Amino acid sequence: MHPDVSADLAELATTLETVETVLDVEELRRRIDELEHQAADPELWNDQEHAQQVTSQLSHAQGELRRVEELRSRLDDLPVLYELAEDEEGDDRAAALADADSERASLRVDIEAMEVRTLLSGEYDQRDALVNIRAGAGGVDAADWAEMLMRMYIRWADKHGYGVEVYDTSYAEEAGIKSATFAIKSPYTYGTLSVEMGTHRLVRISPFDNQGRRQTSFA
Repeated sequence: MHPDVSADLAELATTLETVETVLDVEELRRRIDELEHQAADPELWNDQEHAQQVTSQLSHAQGELRRVEELRSRLDDLPVLYELAEDEEGDDRAAALADADSERASLRVDIEAMEVRTLLSGEYDQRDALVNIRAGAGGVDAADWAEMLMRMYIRWADKHGYGVEVYDTSYAEEAGIKSATFAIKSPYTYGTLSVEMGTHRLVRISPFDNQGRRQTSFA
C-alpha cells in the first residue's frame, strides 16, 4: 500500500475514534436497550406525549449507532480493497485502485460530516431546518441573487439526499424571487445551516445592466 494511502487511512481512523469517543458508543448501546425496553411496555402509550418522546429518542439513538457502525465497517474494509487491487494486473489493477480511492474519498466526506454532527449540541441542532430567503437591496439583481441562494441550498440538500418541501415562493416581475420559504428535512440540518443565518452579499457585473456596471446585491 502506498505510504500516502496508509497515512490517510490512519488519519481517518483517528478521526473516527474521536467520533466514537464523543458519542460514547457503549453508552449509546446501553441507552438504546433502555429505550427499547420502555418502548415494549404496553402501557407506554397511555401517555401519548411521553411515548412520542421515547420513540423519537430511540429512533435518533439507533440512527446514530447505525451510522457510526457503518463508518467503522467501511474503514475496516478499505485496507482489504487496496490489497485486492494491488493483486490485480494492468488495467484491472488501475480500475480497482481507482475504485478504492473513490471509496476512501467518499468515506472521508462521511466521517468528517459525522464529526461535525458531534459538535452540534444546541437545543434545536438535531431538527429539520426551515429556510426563509428574502431579496434585499439591489433591485432585480437582488431578486436574482435570492433565487440563486434558493437553488444553491436545494441543490445542497439534494446532493446529501435530504428531503425538501417548498412552502411558498414569491416571484419578482423581471427575474428572480422576492422571497421563498422551504424546509430541508434531515437530522441536524438546523444545526448545520444555522451558520448561514444573516445577510448574504453578491458583488458582480450585473447581467441586467445595459452598461455592464458593477452591482452589489443583498438577500
